[in-house]
Amino acid sequence: MSNGPHELKILNPATEEVVATVPTTSPEEVDAAVRRAAAAQEAWAAVAPGDRARLLRRFAEVVDAQIDPLAELELREAGHPLGNARWEAGNVRDLLHYAAGGVERLTGTQIPVAGGLNITVQEPLGVVAVIAPWNFPMPIAAWGAAPALAAGNAVLLKPAETTPLTALRLAELALEAGLPEGLFQVLPGEGPVTGTALVDHPGVAKVVFTGSTATGRRIAARCAAQTKRLTLELGGKSPNIVFADADIEAAAAAAPGSFLDNTGQDCCARSRILVQRGVYDRFMELLEPAVKAFAVGDPADPATQMGPLISAAQRERVRSYVPEDAPAAIRGEAPAGKGFWYPATVLEGRPEDRTAVEEIFGPVAVVLPFDDEAEAVRLANATDYGLSGSLWTRDVGRALRVSRAVAAGNLSVNSHSSVRYWTPFGGFKQSGLGRELGPDALAAFTETKNIFISTEER
Repeated sequence: MSNGPHELKILNPATEEVVATVPTTSPEEVDAAVRRAAAAQEAWAAVAPGDRARLLRRFAEVVDAQIDPLAELELREAGHPLGNARWEAGNVRDLLHYAAGGVERLTGTQIPVAGGLNITVQEPLGVVAVIAPWNFPMPIAAWGAAPALAAGNAVLLKPAETTPLTALRLAELALEAGLPEGLFQVLPGEGPVTGTALVDHPGVAKVVFTGSTATGRRIAARCAAQTKRLTLELGGKSPNIVFADADIEAAAAAAPGSFLDNTGQDCCARSRILVQRGVYDRFMELLEPAVKAFAVGDPADPATQMGPLISAAQRERVRSYVPEDAPAAIRGEAPAGKGFWYPATVLEGRPEDRTAVEEIFGPVAVVLPFDDEAEAVRLANATDYGLSGSLWTRDVGRALRVSRAVAAGNLSVNSHSSVRYWTPFGGFKQSGLGRELGPDALAAFTETKNIFISTEER
């Protein structure tokens, strides 16, 4: 939310109170930041790998000492429940440790050739721009920043307009840990101004963007004009497929968290629940009390599982999918009064409904029945997205067949877990380009250089 051209007004989503005002970054300031980053990167790339790894581990330790203050800051700017926010801060720490472990393992290869020796080396790209979203401000910022820094790059992080506070604090902690000045800078601002200046800057070698598919397409077009490297993690409409042979009690108990965590503001949210017809009624009977038991309330209360939506605009977007008179199969409760609250909602729908194919990004799921495995796969793939998904079955053969058949980058069997920092993450179709996290994360921030050395006598 903008308060004039030079200031962001940061609201607490649970109370609508202003918690901070943050100056925006102008295009001229972006240019200066890129120049500082380029100078810092040159020196950083020359640091011995062991020393670079040590500094990143120190950064992780400084973050670890600030887990609770970072979580409280996230609670105030994003409305995340305290337990979720602590996990997010801890994830930044863990990503930094994991990335640090890759610094000394970023190896090239030796390729047999005639007449000499051929080797490859991995060179850092230079300055990397990370454009982070508001739904998971800390972890997703670190998904790009940690491996980019480990690979020898400088990072310019543009946080979302509504959630810049934790990013600014992380930049302070990086300096406390001893990272060089200018190496990791945070540039708050609005996407069309600060974000565009970063994407268009010729001194930025790569852009990492997480956000909507529509914005991702625009960024991709701008990067294409400069043949600029790009990683995109975009929208999702992930299926949760429940087969009749599954543990129905376990599947129903786990389902609410799969689309209500972070108030449904999650690209991996399992917002399409596909249930085999023979167990459909039983599943719905079990789902209703599980949804209504999901604790909604004050994010500062340790018992809270779901907080508010990020903004009034996001609440209106969610409402547009579920009019007040819409027949909901299950509807939870939400606090009255101030705050951007919206109740957990489960709709029974048809495959062609908007709610079944478009990303709502709120605590709303649609349930669809299916008859057999083939129909389950067809329904699961009947969307432009392909980020994540789950399937529940006791049949190992079916688990493997369906996992291979569903067009998504991350599938879980008898689980809703999508993200581990030590495994690759990314989407098919309109859910993005490239992969983040996992053992190859550092390589995504390097260029492969081939070197041939002749051994022939002269």
